[in-house]
Amino acid sequence: MRIGVLALQGDFDAHRRRLEELGAQVVLIRKPEQLDDIDGLIIPGGESGTFLKLLGEAGFEKLKEFVRLKPTFGTCAGAILLAKEVDNPRQTGLGAIDIGVRRNAYGRQIDSSIREGRLVLGNLGGSPLEMVFIRAPKIERVGYGVEVIAMEGSDPVAVRQGNVMASTFHPELSDDTRVHEAFMEMVRQNE
Repeated sequence: MRIGVLALQGDFDAHRRRLEELGAQVVLIRKPEQLDDIDGLIIPGGESGTFLKLLGEAGFEKLKEFVRLKPTFGTCAGAILLAKEVDNPRQTGLGAIDIGVRRNAYGRQIDSSIREGRLVLGNLGGSPLEMVFIRAPKIERVGYGVEVIAMEGSDPVAVRQGNVMASTFHPELSDDTRVHEAFMEMVRQNE
């Protein structure tokens, strides 16, 4: 299993280490043509507007094509890029998952926090999950066909639809591997 991690900014290396720990072969994606050689992709945190600038128009179109065909998981800024609707401010994205998000909804960098939420994925029905929020977006709307897989209080914080998964927190920064395992299972099922 070859999983790419978009390595333009953000803590892409934490995702790389987690995936390797779970047995995946990892490719750090820096050029659009590298997307042709992977089975799945993680878009890490960072700053979503900066991602768009660094990707450029050709890179954005190549990424949009990839996301339609293969499993993709976005964390924090990656979730913003994958969302159908983005506010605060409005931003164009990939529109790959039917959610509406509000950028920086949990506050500024200084307001970052570690919280305990619940993983509600499959047979894990509400098991505790440590969640690291850093200038995180908030999922304000969950569209038809979108499955909520993690909650923090009454807020959905991780969702999936088809081959796309998104979380507003950073699962790569906690010791719990279950969110990445769920993504790897999506990739396995798509092969």
